[in-house]
Amino acid sequence: MNIAVTSDNPLQLTCSALVVGIFEDAQTDLTRDCNAALDGLLDRLASGREFTGKAGSSRLLHSLGRLPAERIVLVGLGKQAELTAEKLRQAAGVAMQALKTARVASFASALPWAATFPEALEAIASGTYLGSYSFDAYKTKDKEERFGFEAATLLLPPDFDQDAAGEGLRRSEILCGGVKLARDLVSQPGNVVNTGYLADTARELAGRHGLSFRVYELDELTQMGLNALIAVGKGSVEPPRLIVVEYQGAPEPGNPVVLVGKGITFDSGGISLKPGAGMEEMKTDMAGSAAVLGTLEAVAGLKLPVNLVGIIPTAENMPDGKSFRPGDVLTSYSGLTIEITNTDAEGRLILCDALHFAQQYQPAALIDLATLTGACVVALGHEATGLIANDDQLAEALKSAAGRTGERVWQLPVFDEYGENMKSDIADLKNAGSRDAGASKAGWFLKQFVGQSPWAHLDIAGTAWSDKARSYCPKGATGVGVRLLVDYLQNR
Repeated sequence: MNIAVTSDNPLQLTCSALVVGIFEDAQTDLTRDCNAALDGLLDRLASGREFTGKAGSSRLLHSLGRLPAERIVLVGLGKQAELTAEKLRQAAGVAMQALKTARVASFASALPWAATFPEALEAIASGTYLGSYSFDAYKTKDKEERFGFEAATLLLPPDFDQDAAGEGLRRSEILCGGVKLARDLVSQPGNVVNTGYLADTARELAGRHGLSFRVYELDELTQMGLNALIAVGKGSVEPPRLIVVEYQGAPEPGNPVVLVGKGITFDSGGISLKPGAGMEEMKTDMAGSAAVLGTLEAVAGLKLPVNLVGIIPTAENMPDGKSFRPGDVLTSYSGLTIEITNTDAEGRLILCDALHFAQQYQPAALIDLATLTGACVVALGHEATGLIANDDQLAEALKSAAGRTGERVWQLPVFDEYGENMKSDIADLKNAGSRDAGASKAGWFLKQFVGQSPWAHLDIAGTAWSDKARSYCPKGATGVGVRLLVDYLQNR
């Protein structure tokens, strides 16, 4: 979808639909003029409680020739004093859902007129881009009738800097391109996205942006001793791999930020087999790797002045005669030994080798993302990502980025006492303990492999996939982590 900007008067613009933001407790010049042109219709809707401007609400009206726009889409902005960039982003997404329902492919949006802060334009553009997303690569019926957005025009105040607006649109498009890449990867089925597919995607990304790329194949992993990663992938015909992409954007060499993304392309649970119901959702167990690739895509496109390394340990966890078993003992890349008590606690195994591998970069910050634990979903639902960290400054920086982007995080404890339940009688560690505080215990396990690096763990098990559409996030893969990390990197 192409998005343009103009300072034309919205009430004089000929278009298929005009999006107008409505406050609960205030009118703007635009809403007054729109109400007058529609013979007081907005007032009647408000007095009858049919549309009050409540955040998240929308109403499509036909102008019946009273305006050049054929339709008016009213979108609630909530209370004027409580308007934020995230609420504008959500309003733009809500408008996209209403337009999609009405099958309106081209439209104009006057939402920026209701905003007075500099990030408003990019918030609305991002909500528009992300709200237009759909994944229908495997739908073959009625292709000619399939709906898709074609063009949008964002209407700006007359004194708005057009060059600045164009630059803001460019940044939003690049950022949302990274989110789209992550969503596409997570949406694809497991028979398409395997460890080789992730490696090829990283290779293509690196080639397009001129980044350093390397993939460590099974022979190299064996020689190096990444035995935990190897063990998880032993039961699959798809070999495990370690993918590394390096971006050098800072003007001077320096310690990079290192991102590590869990890349389990399908998780059957292995010998500790998962129940059949819902197992198809385990194609999403590589959402951490998708977030890392999406972040690299956006950072390279934006040419951010940072040094960044993306590390993706990837494997498929399948049951087979060669699979690792409960009771096995593995010697991890760090040298710590791990007793396997549950082969379905495999994500922490591939991550622990990758986190130790990351130490060679002496990270300025080390952040891993993983659909790691069902316990995090039990604790936080689908509303926030679990955050565990060993560094307060890094944790606060990620919380600030979460506040700006709307990708909420909630910090969980990583008390030393959690480690008591993770000690093995025959090895240094167990890979799984009791179910209580499961998310924190998994975080404690990972903490043993990060050395002295400032480290944060993001458990995206509840936020990587949505079973229902939410404003600018249609049902399915969310691409969570990309906007959060890009914002964090921009504000380091």
